[in-house]
Amino acid sequence: MRVAAIQTTAGPDRGENLERAGHLVEEAADGGARLVVLPEYFSVAGSPDHLRSDAEALDGPTRTWAAALARRLGIHLLAGTFPERLAPPDPHAAAGRTPERVFNTSCLLDPAGSLQAVYRKVHLFDVTLGKATFRESATVTPGSELCVTALDRATVLGLSVCYDLRFPEMYRIMALEGATVVAVPSAFTAATGPAHWELLLRARAVENQVFVIGAGQVGALPPGMPACHGHSMIVDPWGSVLAERAHPTPGVVLADLDVGLQARVRSELPVLANRRPAAYRWPRDDTRGGTGSGP
Repeated sequence: MRVAAIQTTAGPDRGENLERAGHLVEEAADGGARLVVLPEYFSVAGSPDHLRSDAEALDGPTRTWAAALARRLGIHLLAGTFPERLAPPDPHAAAGRTPERVFNTSCLLDPAGSLQAVYRKVHLFDVTLGKATFRESATVTPGSELCVTALDRATVLGLSVCYDLRFPEMYRIMALEGATVVAVPSAFTAATGPAHWELLLRARAVENQVFVIGAGQVGALPPGMPACHGHSMIVDPWGSVLAERAHPTPGVVLADLDVGLQARVRSELPVLANRRPAAYRWPRDDTRGGTGSGP
């Protein structure tokens, strides 16, 4: 299967973002991609207040746009993420109430334009990097379920988003649930991206013997969001980078997924089969493997 990662630089206007993303999706489909992955917040980007004001229902304009495009092009289209409204705003709510939160939601549309899967970002970006502090949880409510879905008999897709990449247990669970490909729509920061983005994508691919599609925002986003690293790439189960976009501009990354290679890697180096979860516990005498006792 040929797949694509789309790299964008989202602006403040949803209509313009969707139009620009649409051209890139069409380019990917014209290049033979049957699965196209868009980045995190590709249709709406900006400050927490902007995300709240432009949040939409699950069946709102972003999903409607993606469904029509997937149907017209006959592809699976992963609509990166967009801010999903939890409930209709209350016009009678008291002033000074706690600001409403949204979900950071990813939708997979099938070639008929039907909604095939929904994933709401589980791990939220609450960090301090130097003098910059980010509190995604002030705006976003975390999801509570993982998502794995079959695209065809040979391809099972696991869904994740950006900061999830730092939680390897999530990807191992998806691999054990049958995932052969994992998508990572992202807005990975320019501060951490050079050191960690490629490293983490390749690590998740190697340890779970899956293909990984990392689709990123790149460059300066609207005020309220950090600059993004970009460098979208597609990695195979051996950890080789099949294709990448190192240039810091919007564009398309295309690669063919060799399921034969994946089968050989999993057969010759059967790490998933060789797991011994029954041994994943501390000794009963609480010596922590001979390194001393502790609480």
